[in-house]
Amino acid sequence: MPLGTLDRTPPPFFKQGPSALSKLMVCSALALFLMVADVRFRITQPLRAAVATALYPVQWLAMRPVLLLRDGGAYFEDLKAAQAGEEAARRKLTLQAQRAGQVELLMLENARLRKLLALRDKLTTPSQAAEVLYDAADPYTRKIVIDKGLVQGVEPGSPVIDESGVLGQVTRVHPLISEVTLVIDSEQAIPVLNARTGARSVAFGDPSHGGALELRFMAGNADVQTGDLLTTSGVDGIYPSGLPVATVDRIERRADSGFARIYCTPQAQVTATRHVMVLTPLAGQLPPRPAPEDPAPAPGRKGSKR
Repeated sequence: MPLGTLDRTPPPFFKQGPSALSKLMVCSALALFLMVADVRFRITQPLRAAVATALYPVQWLAMRPVLLLRDGGAYFEDLKAAQAGEEAARRKLTLQAQRAGQVELLMLENARLRKLLALRDKLTTPSQAAEVLYDAADPYTRKIVIDKGLVQGVEPGSPVIDESGVLGQVTRVHPLISEVTLVIDSEQAIPVLNARTGARSVAFGDPSHGGALELRFMAGNADVQTGDLLTTSGVDGIYPSGLPVATVDRIERRADSGFARIYCTPQAQVTATRHVMVLTPLAGQLPPRPAPEDPAPAPGRKGSKR
């Protein structure tokens, strides 16, 4: 018998239960009934709740990888944004601290300039402002370099002051800069006047005592007290009179010496000044000395013989 003529349906002897079409119709009718009943009477609500409760752990476990990836990405994004914000805040804080320091420096500089201008208004001597560029490189001297020179009319020997008093004297002049020797230099001497007693003396630089001055050749019984203000006397023809120079800080009177050791603290900011005033020396303002008169010829004696 050919294979194509074989009947593929089971023989009636092996048929059991309803047919597939009957099952389909019954299931469709049951599904339709359940849908209508569920809509009208909510009869499957307890079953849904039970199934949802039973499946919740499975859903929770299934969602963990998805939530971990999503929350992990958000966490790293937030961390990066927080780090960037912290870095920006640090830069801003550093900038504000720098600006605050600059404001304090500018306020201090402004106060010093106001004092310097107020001191300039009290002087009748011609002057010009200058700025300190740097300290001299020689470690054995106390000198500074300012930004004014021959081009600006600075002369050798010109007094230099700051807002507190005498700072030093111009000792070397270049075309664009000048070198100023401070009053505390060992080779610097300045005639001073005790503002309390009116006694004149000479103050010498004494850098060995931490940048001070010393009144030398003062008698052991001289009327000098701690706190006395020393000003320029004006007798040297260089410094105008009345400029603050130093205050007496310490006095040593020794029985084995006829002179007292008097140490003074300079009034000027010798180590921290930035803006100074260069004065014209008094020697250029004094009238010239009168020319000496020619002596009259001595009358000859009569009857003199050789």
